[in-house]
Amino acid sequence: MRPVRRTFLKSFGAALAGMCLAILPLASNAFAEDKITVFAAASLKNALDMVNAEWQKETGNEAIVSYAASSALAKQVEAGAPADVFISADQAWMDYLAESRRIRQDSRANLLGNQLVLVGASDNMAAVNIRQGFDLATLVGDGKLAMGAVDSVPAGKYGKAALEKLGVWSSVEAKIAGAENVRAALLLVSRGEAPYGIVYRTDAIADPGVRIVGTFPEDSHPAIVYPIAVTADSKSPAAAAYIAFIRSDAAAALFEAQGFTLLK
Repeated sequence: MRPVRRTFLKSFGAALAGMCLAILPLASNAFAEDKITVFAAASLKNALDMVNAEWQKETGNEAIVSYAASSALAKQVEAGAPADVFISADQAWMDYLAESRRIRQDSRANLLGNQLVLVGASDNMAAVNIRQGFDLATLVGDGKLAMGAVDSVPAGKYGKAALEKLGVWSSVEAKIAGAENVRAALLLVSRGEAPYGIVYRTDAIADPGVRIVGTFPEDSHPAIVYPIAVTADSKSPAAAAYIAFIRSDAAAALFEAQGFTLLK
């Protein structure tokens, strides 16, 4: 091979390699834009998994979801975790991020509503008339009442508020088994580790291992509202479109099938 030809090939190869290296970051960025990271309350899992499957089917974009207690997720967003969208199980934790300017306020919307129920671990458990002064302590007996942590987890906070309003909190406070999120509380009942638990209706519907034995009056606790918002640090161009899809009629049918109510 002539020296000139060998030099040309080396120069061409180096140039081609340089072009490939330049293109790689662009390809990587384009691929990243096809994905959106969502932090969502644990109670949304079954419904949101179905909604996200439809989102991917329609748009080709993937939603990667981290499910946990709203309190834990809000703290992660506050610390700079790379989430594009946050869906809380109560207004308080969304307000918490709004106060520290960690969400885009103009993107915030109330998405869903839910109900608070008492579940039991056995099909043989009798229905419970949840009313002022009902004897929950005797029902629980020597066992535990499973709930989300009452000082941080929204379902736990709603549950404590209801028990206080109905005048029975002091009688069961020592029997509470606080869980890191509402699904963990549900699991305690489903496994038979606690005879009763307080969860959302949607959680109870999702687990065949429990039975709804009573529903808490709506006026016994603050309204259960799931707000949604884009995080302040989101770089995803799909975030706004994702929220629009989640609030669409197509998604509404999936949420309602899992027992949620739609807030428009």
